[in-house]
Amino acid sequence: MTPENLLHHPLTTQKCTLGCPVLDRCLGGGIPCNSITELFAESGCGKTQLCLQLALSAQLPHSLGGLSASSLYIHTEFPFPSRRLHQLSHAFRSSHPLLFGSDPSDYIYVQGVHSADQLLDLMHKIESFLGDSKTQLPVRLIVIDSIAALFRSEFENTPIELKRRSSLFFKISGKLKSLAKKFGLAVVVTNQVVDLVEPEGTNGLRVGNLARLCSSGRRVCPALGLAWANCVNSRLFLSRYEEVEKEENGLTDGNVLCTQTRRRLHIVFAPHLPDSSCEFVITREGVLGVER
Repeated sequence: MTPENLLHHPLTTQKCTLGCPVLDRCLGGGIPCNSITELFAESGCGKTQLCLQLALSAQLPHSLGGLSASSLYIHTEFPFPSRRLHQLSHAFRSSHPLLFGSDPSDYIYVQGVHSADQLLDLMHKIESFLGDSKTQLPVRLIVIDSIAALFRSEFENTPIELKRRSSLFFKISGKLKSLAKKFGLAVVVTNQVVDLVEPEGTNGLRVGNLARLCSSGRRVCPALGLAWANCVNSRLFLSRYEEVEKEENGLTDGNVLCTQTRRRLHIVFAPHLPDSSCEFVITREGVLGVER
């Protein structure tokens, strides 16, 4: 394999559908296996909703873009949204009545984690579970929701603590990448954002494909810094903003502004994808891309 051959015949890897053709087209077919994909956004943008939908979609057969697989969902923020999962599971089963005789949520294995050290210890148990699993559908998807919750409060802002934090980053991500390649897994982690405060006179910081990241009218950047950014293979950004649709005269003096929350998925960086984005909405049935 030479660099020239790689350009003309790029390596292909299996992808897992997000359960929506619009989102899948934006991501070149879905979430890739054998690597780590990060979803980062402020609260309320749909990170968890998308992860739950992905865990259900992984059960679809290969002919429908799935992995014919079950999922391991590691949550670090409590409580786990079981009510929303069952709501999505019911809608998912209704959409595929001939494929599922039982509750699809039964094939999502949920594990709570309270610290980064606990997550690292869990990696060895996960490998044994994947290797010895006798489940009807093999585990091919791991979701960690969210990675930021384990690191943002546990470590102090001192050189020693920051070094220890970076070390844990690389140990955890290294183990996840090893498991992804060994078992052909798709690994998805969610991350939070922090406000970006720039000194006066700067021209702005370019992040991947995007000149700036904005959500809810604020400039933001992914939490956990540059060390963690080097631990993921692909990075996706979910944003939201309020759009004024129309003005109506109210019963009192003045106009009433009608706004609607709009959400977008942006590709910040990915080795297999160009710069692109798409709008999506969150409904009772799930996360759906919007054709424009």
